[in-house]
Amino acid sequence: MLYLYLFFFLIGGKDRRSGLILTIPLCLEQTNMDELSVTLDYLLSIPSEKCKARGFTVIVDGRKSQWNVVKTVVLMLQNVVPAEVSLVCVVKPDEFWDKKVTHFCFWKEKDRLGFEVILVSANKLTRYIEPCQLTEDFGGSLTYDHMDWLNKRLVFEKFTKESTSLLDELALINNGSDKGNQQEKERSVDLNFLPSVDPETVLQTGHELLSELQQRRFNGSDGGVSWSPMDDELLAQPQVMKLLDSLREQYTRYQEVCRLRSKRTQLEEIQQKVMQVVNWLEGPGSEQLRAQWGIGDSIRASQALQQKHEEIESQHSEWFAVYVELNQQIAALLNAGDEEDLVELKSLQQQLSDVCYRQASQLEFRQNLLQAALEFHGVAQDLSQQLDGLLGMLCVDVAPADGASIQQTLKLLEEKLKSVDVGLQGLREKGQGLLDQISNQASWAYGKDVTIENKENVDHIQGVMEDMQLRKQRCEDMVDVRRLKMLQMVQLFKCEEDAAQAVEWLSELLDALLKTHIRLGDDAQETKVLLEKHRKFVDVAQSTYDYGRQLLQATVVLCQSLRCTSRSSGDTLPRLNRVWKQFTIASEERVHRLEMAIAFHSNAEKILQDCPEEPEAINDEEQFDEIEAVGKSLLDRLTVPVVYPDGTEQYFGSPSDMASTAEHIRDRMKLVSLKRQQLRHPEMMTTES
Repeated sequence: MLYLYLFFFLIGGKDRRSGLILTIPLCLEQTNMDELSVTLDYLLSIPSEKCKARGFTVIVDGRKSQWNVVKTVVLMLQNVVPAEVSLVCVVKPDEFWDKKVTHFCFWKEKDRLGFEVILVSANKLTRYIEPCQLTEDFGGSLTYDHMDWLNKRLVFEKFTKESTSLLDELALINNGSDKGNQQEKERSVDLNFLPSVDPETVLQTGHELLSELQQRRFNGSDGGVSWSPMDDELLAQPQVMKLLDSLREQYTRYQEVCRLRSKRTQLEEIQQKVMQVVNWLEGPGSEQLRAQWGIGDSIRASQALQQKHEEIESQHSEWFAVYVELNQQIAALLNAGDEEDLVELKSLQQQLSDVCYRQASQLEFRQNLLQAALEFHGVAQDLSQQLDGLLGMLCVDVAPADGASIQQTLKLLEEKLKSVDVGLQGLREKGQGLLDQISNQASWAYGKDVTIENKENVDHIQGVMEDMQLRKQRCEDMVDVRRLKMLQMVQLFKCEEDAAQAVEWLSELLDALLKTHIRLGDDAQETKVLLEKHRKFVDVAQSTYDYGRQLLQATVVLCQSLRCTSRSSGDTLPRLNRVWKQFTIASEERVHRLEMAIAFHSNAEKILQDCPEEPEAINDEEQFDEIEAVGKSLLDRLTVPVVYPDGTEQYFGSPSDMASTAEHIRDRMKLVSLKRQQLRHPEMMTTES
């Protein structure tokens, strides 16, 4: 019947009297009045009697139909629901029908119809019905999704049909289980044990349907008008709730029937399965464990034993799974509280638990023992590899390129030795733990004497630890020797590097002497200060040279200790001596120039500062000649380069620096010469005065 819903719509809108609005969209194909009548009857059966009493407003949408079809539908309303219909609004098309015909027909049938018929355009329909109660097709704002309504109605019809059928089936099953005779009870339950549909599925469908009916189908979240539940849905809610309550009640009784029958069959199955588990665990299971006692002498052997034990555990796991299932079943039956079965069930449960826990404890002990043995052999293998690596490193001769590489090698050596110490400590801990477990194996002997087997395992563990201790001690002795040698090599490289640095420093001092120690002073006092600074500068250079010599002597001693050839003996020492010789020559030249400058400035200042009232004090011509000779000699010396033993030459400063110094000396010589002339011709002094 539901395929006819497209002929009529209950959109949920209401007229001004709170009556429901029934919409009939007509088209050219809708000419079967019987189908229209059947659909109308079904739709009118949905609202409640209270809702029907308020009457209906029918909108006949004839915009896509012909007048004779519209007239037939209106007359059908009079035949089907004359009392429920209060107003019929016929929406006319744009191409209007014959006014006389339509007006005459409705006017003539008005009294017989029992309701008012209004012919109106779609845009004027709001004169009779509020816009918020009309859909968009008629210029209103009411939101209505007919397919959504139809889908919900289909779900409701399906749920009603399935739930009614299921209630009958469950009632038949439950009523059969209430008979007094036990044989009839079992027979009736067997015949009607499974319903045709799943009760859980039907209940789930009902709950979902009720949830849909109880909430607002359209909430206006997208800007639309909020919609309130239709009367048909309000009517459907109590129907669904009533069916759900009945289903839950019958389903609960049905579950109890199933539970009691299951409990009766479970007890016999449990008794049989318990004996199967107990017999296997105390028989073949225990025999398998008695055959296993060793721990292996390597990782591979321990892994093989562990794999074998895993196979045994796998077989036990199948029976343990049966035990878990049986224990759950027994607990469920005990919770049911049937006194006639409690003693037997508790006895079975206790027997099963004792055997399974004992066997599981033995399996766990064996597994832990094998895991400890595997870890012990793993640590022993790692430690052996570390010792092999350390020994290989010690057997290779050290030939580093510099002190940094020696330091890196020494650091790596110390790290390896530390790693060996940690590994040996870990081996002792693992070994002691394994020995403790083996000592406790007697309590899990599975009915046999394991003293001999335990002794073999203990001897093997102690032998491995002692062997590793001896190997580690030998490596430590070799490391001590290698460490001393490498520290000496570090010291050797350091001495060579510092000696080379001393040569660089001395070269820098020589370069500074030639380029910056140029000035000879403007007077005797300043020249003396420069001479004192130069002597301190020479002391620094002397200390640098002595430091380099000491370092080179230390390299010779270290090379003799290491029985190797120092690279410094053929390179650094000649360079140091050569630079020092050059510095010495340049320094002596600097001293000679400063001493000559002091003598020149001292004599010149003495002559230039003597008072004219005592001319006899400076009237010695030899003194003037000496000053002039020293000045010329100093000027000549400024133009002479420093000549090194290898024949190379080097000047102090730049030519401009030397020219400036020479110009100052010449100016001082001119003053002395002028003073000499004044002393020779006193009248010149008088004239100038």
